[in-house]
Amino acid sequence: MDLQANVDEPVANPEHRLSFAGSGREYFGIWIVNILLTIVTLGIYSAWAKVRRMRYFYGNTMLMERGFEYHARPLQILIGRIVVFAFLALYNAALNFIPVYGLAIGLPAFLLAMPWFIMRGLRFRARVTSYRNVRFNFTGGYWGALKAFVLGGILSFVSLGIFLPVASRWTWKYVTGNLHYGGRDFAADPRLKAMYQVWGLAAAILFAALIIFIGVAALSSGLLMQLFQGDFDTDDIPVGIIAIIYLSTFVLLIAYGIAGLFYSAGIRNVVMTATAFDGRHRLVSDMPRFRYTWIAITNLVATILTFGLLRPWAAVRLHRYVVEHTALVADGPIEAYMSEIEDEGGAAGAEFMDVEGIDIGF
Repeated sequence: MDLQANVDEPVANPEHRLSFAGSGREYFGIWIVNILLTIVTLGIYSAWAKVRRMRYFYGNTMLMERGFEYHARPLQILIGRIVVFAFLALYNAALNFIPVYGLAIGLPAFLLAMPWFIMRGLRFRARVTSYRNVRFNFTGGYWGALKAFVLGGILSFVSLGIFLPVASRWTWKYVTGNLHYGGRDFAADPRLKAMYQVWGLAAAILFAALIIFIGVAALSSGLLMQLFQGDFDTDDIPVGIIAIIYLSTFVLLIAYGIAGLFYSAGIRNVVMTATAFDGRHRLVSDMPRFRYTWIAITNLVATILTFGLLRPWAAVRLHRYVVEHTALVADGPIEAYMSEIEDEGGAAGAEFMDVEGIDIGF
């Protein structure tokens, strides 16, 4: 009797996996029409193309058999892109016509304006996204964006990447900690030690590639010096040395890309698993970094070899992989809890569109 009771008892913390119901074949039809109309309209249709793309991916991303929704209007996106384009055009004009003032004033102005663009983009994307008829919201401010994206980037650059996990922590805490759904808050507090463990593997890959590059460059320099001293007579040696340098540089760039993929996948796992919703429910990301990197690289190769025709398949493949390695671990039965949020938040979220206006970002 007790055994049967234990079997019938619901799991205390059920895990709800996300899934993706779309396919590369379906998305190809949307993608090819978007490409053709964007070309014909000289890029104007790209705003409408983005809305079609986002609605397809959001609508087919399922949580507990319910899809997400994307509510942005194309004109909002088009106006936002015009604003960004105008800003960049002014910045480039300042650099070309008054280089000194462009660097002295334009560059700081660009760095100071960038957090505002990012903040607006995050807020817009959250407010045009809904689940179960309830909108998300983002309330991050300018100074948080300045720290997360500008100061963090500068810190990573001047430290040669050593403080990259610190900058990543700032970024994720800003993005996730200011996200809300139905009046409930998300919160992320990833451990810096875990983030440095992820960074260690990526740094090791890049360091090994850098050592190989330096060794090849030194060897090539030695051969070139012997050539100048008259030890070699053949005309093919300089060409060979240049080819070796270019090849080693290409390998270094590939290693940099692989290290970046390893790092981004690992950091996502750490941050998502350290994220809680309403202080009760946890998010989980258990994406294997090697597999993620392999998918991203083979997607790129397939896209290049097919002159872009396999781009829809690659996009769906990567999105499905990321989604299917993401889950919500509920603190008890979740359906009644979500229904309560749906009843409370469905009406209020619909007004976000009138408040936010335009999309700043791509």
